[in-house]
This record gives sequence, C-alpha cells and structure tokens, in this order.
Amino acid sequence: MVFALQGDLTKLKFDQNGLIPAVIQDWQDNQVLMVAYMNRESLAKTLETGQTWFYSRSRQCLWHKGATSGHYQLVKEVIYDCDGDCLLIKVEQLGPGACHEGYRSCFHYPLLGKVDEGRTFSPEEVYGPAILSELYQVILQRQGSSPDESYTARLFAGGRDRILKKVGEEAAEVIIAAKNGQEEFVIEETADLLYHLLVLLAEGGVELEGVWQCLAARRRGSK
Repeated sequence: MVFALQGDLTKLKFDQNGLIPAVIQDWQDNQVLMVAYMNRESLAKTLETGQTWFYSRSRQCLWHKGATSGHYQLVKEVIYDCDGDCLLIKVEQLGPGACHEGYRSCFHYPLLGKVDEGRTFSPEEVYGPAILSELYQVILQRQGSSPDESYTARLFAGGRDRILKKVGEEAAEVIIAAKNGQEEFVIEETADLLYHLLVLLAEGGVELEGVWQCLAARRRGSK
C-alpha cells in the first residue's frame, strides 16, 4: 500500500523515553486488537513498509509484528489524537489474531462488562460483529486438520456437497422456527446457519472481507 502523508509528524509528542502509545484497531469492525509502543524509528518503518513495527520496552529493540508468527498487520490508516500523544492505527490483521495467546484481540479478560437487564456481557458479545471474523479465522485453521479433531474438519472432509446440504438444512430450520414464533430457536438456528455459511465461504476460498465490502457498498448506495 502506498501512503500519502497528510499529517504533520512534528505534532507528535513522544514521552521522555522517546515513545508514543499506539492503539491497533481492526479496520473493518473497529475491534481493538492490541496496544503497543512506537519510537520514531519504528513509526518510520511502519509508514515505509505498510506493516506495523513497534518498540519493545522489555527487550529494548524494534520488533516487526508477525515476523515470528506470520500474523502480520497490514496498515490501512494512521491517525493521531488531538493532543498528539497517542496513535490509532487501523490494520488488516492476518492470521487468527493479534494476541500471542491465540486470541484475535489481546483484550479478552473481562473486568467489567456491559449490564443489560441483570446480565453481564463479555467484550466479545458487546462487539458482536467481530465474532464472525474471529470464527472465520478459526474455521480456516480447522480446514487442514484431521477429520477426527473437529466437526468443522469433518465438514471439509465431506466436500462441498455436504456443506451445501448443511446450509440448506439450517436455513430450513430458521424458517420453521420463525414460522412457529419460537424466538429462542430462531436465534440458535440463525447462529448455526451463519456458522455453516462461513464454512462454505472458507471451502470456496471466499474472503469474508468481500462480504463486508459488498454490504458497505450496498449501504452507501441505499437511500
């Protein structure tokens, strides 16, 4: 990606150690993936390469996100706040996620959740759309695994016809539940249908990003 520098780098305020915090956010669903620190050199390399580079305070050196895991972050946008002392970097996260513990986001330990009618929602539930992207990445991981390891792997082993059959069955279950006015079952069957649709996309090599782009284009074109 070729970047056009629009802001004034001299407005950025690095701390006494020459660092500035960077919030890394998914460019499509806006989920916060991680927070790290940059110095002038890592920021320059980020702008130059189009991938995130940070400064490790513990190791006292630069580190290229994804260099070891292969889970690179492709930079889409770099924004600084009104005080110039924090960066927001919107990225396309490659691989299953940004967290070294295997999660899509480093923020997966609830401390205080959103409360609605006495129920506490976890961050994953609050940022509902993000779960589709996370589930899609898990499905991709299962695609090459043994059929003995998971239901998803068995679906892939059965081929496209088996997956299509399941999509049809789950769509019918949604229709039946809705026809009968069974709200709880509508929710459950819709979740099953979405899952099997994601498996179908993965089997055909269709990126979920394409679906988001199509929906966004339709939304912009609607009146």
